[in-house]
Amino acid sequence: MKTRVKETPVPANDEQRRTTILTASLECFLKFGYAKTSVDDIAKAANLSRPLLYLKYRNKEEIFRAVFDHLVGEGYEVAKRLVAARGKKRATLMQVYEWVILKPWEKVMGQGMSSEFYETCRRLCPDVCSQHDKLLSMYVTTVLGNKEHADIFILAAYGLLADLPSSKVLRRRLKVLAERFIQNPGESIAKG
Repeated sequence: MKTRVKETPVPANDEQRRTTILTASLECFLKFGYAKTSVDDIAKAANLSRPLLYLKYRNKEEIFRAVFDHLVGEGYEVAKRLVAARGKKRATLMQVYEWVILKPWEKVMGQGMSSEFYETCRRLCPDVCSQHDKLLSMYVTTVLGNKEHADIFILAAYGLLADLPSSKVLRRRLKVLAERFIQNPGESIAKG
């Protein structure tokens, strides 16, 4: 028997309704996993009828895609502004990663099915993931001023996620990587 997901109040406008659906959906996907989450589960958690949910999204896969895009989308908007401000490299790089990686990570990790969430994203939404990867690459390249350095930094940063660390541990690891990498990027690349 499934654990009930907390129902949310019915929102007043369309954007609020969309946010309510995506928040409830994320909660369901993290609690039950993609395969075991039904559209009924999402509708109940969002406190909406199934027909109303189907007016917004055609199927569960479309909902999942929207959840992932919503989860990381805000971070890319903030990252764009951070990179345009042209602050100090290390601080800007850490702020970009804070918004693009750490904030979504905090929302996902520690839940029942969090370990499968990003894997499901890559499987179901390769185009969305690819677009997000391109944006991250563009921002890191702008900060570091070198595409090759950016590629290596991104690969190293993704490696820090392998054991599914807590947000606190991941933040500390990213800080060490950024400090070492920006302190002497040529040395970091030569050792790789």
